[in-house]
Amino acid sequence: MNVLITGGASGLGLATVEAVRKEGWRPLVVDVRAPGRDVEHELADLADRGQAERAVRELAERAGGLDGVVTAAGIDACGRLDEVPAADWDRVVMVNLLGTVSVVRAALPYLRRTRGTVVTCASTLGLRPLSDATAYCASKFGVVGFSRALAVETRGEIGVTLLVPGGMRTPFFDGRPEQYRPGPEAGLNDPADVARAVVFALSQPPGCEVRELVVCPSTETSWP
Repeated sequence: MNVLITGGASGLGLATVEAVRKEGWRPLVVDVRAPGRDVEHELADLADRGQAERAVRELAERAGGLDGVVTAAGIDACGRLDEVPAADWDRVVMVNLLGTVSVVRAALPYLRRTRGTVVTCASTLGLRPLSDATAYCASKFGVVGFSRALAVETRGEIGVTLLVPGGMRTPFFDGRPEQYRPGPEAGLNDPADVARAVVFALSQPPGCEVRELVVCPSTETSWP
């Protein structure tokens, strides 16, 4: 089983690579930087549609097709709307939402052949708003709407699972100002636990789909 994973060099993407390997499947990574492991990959900036589509096609053709896609890549730009540089704000939406769309669009012909599954990664902040996170919320609310519409549009052709993860112990929070980092009381999830949920969604037989998964720490403050 060939599974293409965006953002597979770190965080949830890397945890998904490891979970996929444990299943005996073949991970194929698209990331802006090379994975630090012996993983088949293509470098691409997901904010660039051409790069994203090329990377998907090249990996799919080399592997002989795709059975699954996981869009785990994501970035953020914290701060009030009038304080975040416009280019940084735009890039969050371009990577998180438009990058997801570009990857899925390029993967569709391959997934239709195998009746494969795409797992899109939103966030609990794709279901509720938070101050100083307008770019991230806009992008992840967009992923929620895109995924739900895609599931309707492609029903009977491919599987679509919307993953809504809460906070995880990943480098995603590194380098942020202190007020935008989760405190020690946050009880963040191990991304390996979330990756197991991704594998569960990918494991469903054609015609049986896990439409949406919310996976968060039991003490998650952003859900419900």
